[in-house]
Amino acid sequence: MHIHILGICGTFMAGVALLARAAGHTVSGCDAGVYPPMSTQLAEAGIALREGYAPEQLAEFRPDMVVVGNVMSRGRPIVEELLNRDLPYASGPAWLAEHVLRDRHVLAVAGTHGKTSTSSLLAWILERAGLAPGFLIGGIPANFGQSARLGQGRCFVVEADEYDTAFFDKRSKFVHYRPRTLILNNLEFDHADIFPDLAAIQRQFHHLLRTVPGAGLIVANGQDAHLAEVLAMGCWTPVERFGTSDWEARNVAPDGGDFDVHCRGERQGRAAWSQLGTHNVHNALAAIAAARHAGVSPATAIEALRDFQGVKRRLEARGAVNGVTVYDDFAHHPTAIATTLAGLRAKVGAQPIVAVLEPRSNTMKLGVFKDSLAPALALADAVVLYQAPDLGWDLGAVATALGPRGQVRHSLDDTLTAIQALAAPGTQVLIMSNGGFGGIHERLLRALQASAPV
Repeated sequence: MHIHILGICGTFMAGVALLARAAGHTVSGCDAGVYPPMSTQLAEAGIALREGYAPEQLAEFRPDMVVVGNVMSRGRPIVEELLNRDLPYASGPAWLAEHVLRDRHVLAVAGTHGKTSTSSLLAWILERAGLAPGFLIGGIPANFGQSARLGQGRCFVVEADEYDTAFFDKRSKFVHYRPRTLILNNLEFDHADIFPDLAAIQRQFHHLLRTVPGAGLIVANGQDAHLAEVLAMGCWTPVERFGTSDWEARNVAPDGGDFDVHCRGERQGRAAWSQLGTHNVHNALAAIAAARHAGVSPATAIEALRDFQGVKRRLEARGAVNGVTVYDDFAHHPTAIATTLAGLRAKVGAQPIVAVLEPRSNTMKLGVFKDSLAPALALADAVVLYQAPDLGWDLGAVATALGPRGQVRHSLDDTLTAIQALAAPGTQVLIMSNGGFGGIHERLLRALQASAPV
């Protein structure tokens, strides 16, 4: 079967493409403004990619099935061509549920923050336990080097996103997955382009709970009041809570690199790993609890943490030149920005941190978080804000709130120049964006190398 994917370079849809290719299908697709690492993955897998959404490609490829990403909307010429030609089509989540998840033990990870890291960690624990899991993750786990694989075992880990499914299906993606094991990391307001308020998101999470069988398990953040409200709306599945008496971390090192794991008061072992921050400690507790439901002992899971290499674009060190270290991070919500900075601060101590932020998500573009950005950046010694032409609101007020630490730049070249001026030896440069940011990471490293003393 030939499958053509509209919006193929999104993290989820690229994963669907890789799974379809691994299942033996011919796969092609299209997208606009493609950037690594997803575009690189697709090329390496031999998947034909078209830049842009010209409707003529449907006649060119003559697919048997079109899988439609949620970036597509009515009125786009390729969507209208798809409907007028009466071609078979499905959403990405529906295709995944029908062709991959059926008859698998699905372990889903949902929540506003930490989905990618927790999914990656859970998949690695299952792998180390010899369960050969499949997975679809919205990033690239360094231990695997790919965002998706079919796997040989019964378990399948899926990052369960609450974003809507497609132009013809406005339910959250995760209601398609029917998990047997479900992690609920946390819940905050986000995706203001599709949800009017937090209650609307909570309703979708409640619908997700309705799909988990009574013989399954929900692993929930016991410290999150918004999740507690969702569970109170109706729950038919046993619940284990992390961050409370069910699963706790004790004797946690300041940077989160070492901690004791306790289950209902009984010590399971001491974890030691390379990840940073208390938020990642919670991610680890959730993954250990979920893995136990799949048959992996806590001792085996704790041992697997030692070899966990993290996820690309999650506080990923991209390089160091002349004492300046450049990090790449996907943070695009004030809470994620603050926790990422906290993790880096715990690692580097008093060394100066320059935070570089491109507010790029749909919610950011709407200005929903504009009053929360300056407080989220409190741990940075200097902040460079990139005012993209399509942002829709002025970052000047954020810079003003930051005082002399903050500045706004209106082009990538000016942003690069501003970073270089701040990057003395010993500086940690943390670049945060949920997009490609014009390849600024590599541009900065090259510029630093060019200006380094011989």
